[in-house]
Parts: sequence; C-alpha cells; structure tokens
Amino acid sequence: MTIVAMNELDLSNKRVLIREDLNVPIKDGVITSDVRLQAALPTLKDALAKNAAVLVASHLGRPVEGEPEAKYSLQPVADYLAAALDMPVRFETDYLDGVEIAAGELVLLENVRFNVGEKKNDDKLAERYANLCDVFVMDAFGTAHRAQASTEGVIRAAKGQAKAVCAGNLLAAELSALSRALDNPQSPVLAIVGGSKVSTKLDVLLSLAEKCDSIVVGGGIANTFLAATGVNVGASLYEPDLVETAKQIMQKTNILLPSEVVVAKKSQINFDDFLGSLDKADAQVKSVHDIADDEMILDIAKDSAELIAQHIHNAATILWNGPVGVFEVDKFGTGTQILAFAVRDSQGFSIAGGGDTLAAIDKYQVADGVDYLSTGGGAFLEFVEGKTLPAIAALQAS
Repeated sequence: MTIVAMNELDLSNKRVLIREDLNVPIKDGVITSDVRLQAALPTLKDALAKNAAVLVASHLGRPVEGEPEAKYSLQPVADYLAAALDMPVRFETDYLDGVEIAAGELVLLENVRFNVGEKKNDDKLAERYANLCDVFVMDAFGTAHRAQASTEGVIRAAKGQAKAVCAGNLLAAELSALSRALDNPQSPVLAIVGGSKVSTKLDVLLSLAEKCDSIVVGGGIANTFLAATGVNVGASLYEPDLVETAKQIMQKTNILLPSEVVVAKKSQINFDDFLGSLDKADAQVKSVHDIADDEMILDIAKDSAELIAQHIHNAATILWNGPVGVFEVDKFGTGTQILAFAVRDSQGFSIAGGGDTLAAIDKYQVADGVDYLSTGGGAFLEFVEGKTLPAIAALQAS
C-alpha cells in the first residue's frame, strides 16, 4: 500500500486542509467523550510545528444538508481544541469561498454536513474544498469507507489541481496496524468477534476464517454457532437461517466456543429496559447442554472464558471486535473481562476496534495493554472484510 504520509512533506507556509473525524458526543454544548479529539491532536500539532496554515474539517452527527442546526455545530470542538493546543482557534462558518489564514494558525471549519452535496460526493463541492488548500491531509479513518465530498471527492479534486494529498498521522497508524494484523500477520492469528447477529458480521467472519487460526465468537453470534453444533440455545437470540453458514465457517477455521455460559430467564427480562432488567435478573452458570427453553445466554462463564484466554495468551496476532457478553451489567460481564485481561497480558500484537469494544476496554482499563486501538468503527469492519475504502483508494491512485 503506497500512500504518501504527511511527515514526508514540507508544509511550511502552506495552506493545509486536514479532514479529521471530530464526530464526538455533545450534550447541552458539552463534549462527553474526547477520544476522537485526542486521537486527532498529534496530526494537528505536527502540522503546526511544520509552520503550516492549518484548516480542519469534520462532520458531526446527521444534520439535514443546507439546514444548519446549533446542536450539530462544531463550535464546542473549537473551544476544546483551543484549550488542548493552548492557542487561539478560529471558527469559520462561511468558508467555501476561501479563508484568510497565516502560517502557524489553526482554523476549524463548521460541520461539512451543513454543505449541500457533501454526502452525495458532489464534484463542485469537492472542488471548493480543494480550492481552500495547497495540501490535503486525510486523517479521518472513521470516514474513509464513505465516498463523500470531504473524504474521497476532495482527494480527486486536489489531485486534479496538481496539489499534494497525503495521510495524516492517525490514518497512517491505522493502516499500518491493520496491515500488520491482516496482510502478513505473525502466526498463530486469533480473532475475537462479538455481536448480536452473525448477519451483521458475516463478511467479517468469512474474511477472518481465511486468515485466522482461531476465532472466538461471543454474544448472539456465539449462540448461532452453538446451535450449529446441535446445542439447544433456549430462548437466546440466534439466527436459525445462518446455522448452515456457521457450519461452513467452522470447517475453515477453529471456532472457540464455551462449554459453560451465564443465563437468565427470559421472563425476567424487559426488552424496553434491557440493561435495567438484567441488573435485577438472576444469573446462573450452566453447561451449554443444560439450557432450558425459557433461558437466554448472556455471557461466557468464568471457567470457559479462562480456557479461551489460554488461546489468546498463545496468539502472536490478535484482532478484537466486539464483547462476548452483556458487559455493561457486571454479572454478565465476566467473560468479556477475562478476555480483555488476556489481550492486555498477551505478548502478541493486538488491535481492537468498534464502539462496544472500546467501551469494554475503557471499563476494564486495559487500553495500555492493547497495541493499537482503532477509532474506525464501520471503516474498521470494512477493512477487515477486505473491502476497498474509497478515500484510501483515492489516496493510492496515481
């Protein structure tokens, strides 16, 4: 994969437009999680250190194009960046016809999704983005799977104007880590794939089955695989129409399934207040062969999780996407906790991605033991599936 990195370019006195993923949760004007902002800071700092005039673009939420709303404004992010960088950060809402900016300054542009044509990757809008800069830096891996004007279109437009395009620090690190885990990984390779449905992770599982020596499955996905082995999963969430697919995947790689699970009676669960009702439900450890018709599997039991953890300890490459139980409720979080600690303590190269995975990593405080935390979400999954990410393809094109 040949992509120019920002640190290879001379940015001094140049207008540099950096596409970041600053799509953070904001409540009443207050940022409630700054994970994505922290991930973007190194690229911004490096560009400023190179004496660039730095313009930063991002989306926030899902506003209606052409109808700006205060709740989708990036103004709180501008305030955050000013404090984090200890410098003035100008916030521009009217920028498509150009922005006055000097070397060493940083300007945050208002939500790109306020611009008509952003999501449809309008060529004229992409040209206007490209007109803003001398160098375009794609640093938003989390949006690299979307062909939009500020992600893919602007790269093509900038190239058409004979301008430099490159990957920022975050994007370059994401691609390096994913390539290490997927393109030429050190064996044995193990993946942890959790989630409610096989159907949502089917392409991921099929792709990983060709690359992994073992796959740990959790959540509703594990229930479908257990059913494929002939186990009665009771009232558990599973997909009977994908049982045959699960069997095919099991023929390609070693699927690690629990022999004991944690269950609760379906009658104790209120699906309108799922987590609240689980907090009050009775948790029982049972053999997978003893599950009653009115019981739901909600976690991997301790002994089974510890056996699976031994495979994690022996792995040279670990890819983790998804918890293996309802970890938000402690009585159904033991399996995820044990596997999280195993990833932390493993000597293998580990990469983890996905919102629920990052939440579990945060809950169990194992981030320092994971070699790379991907901020990608959907882009992370599509990369693992082997799909072409439009923005990455545009950066690679000659």
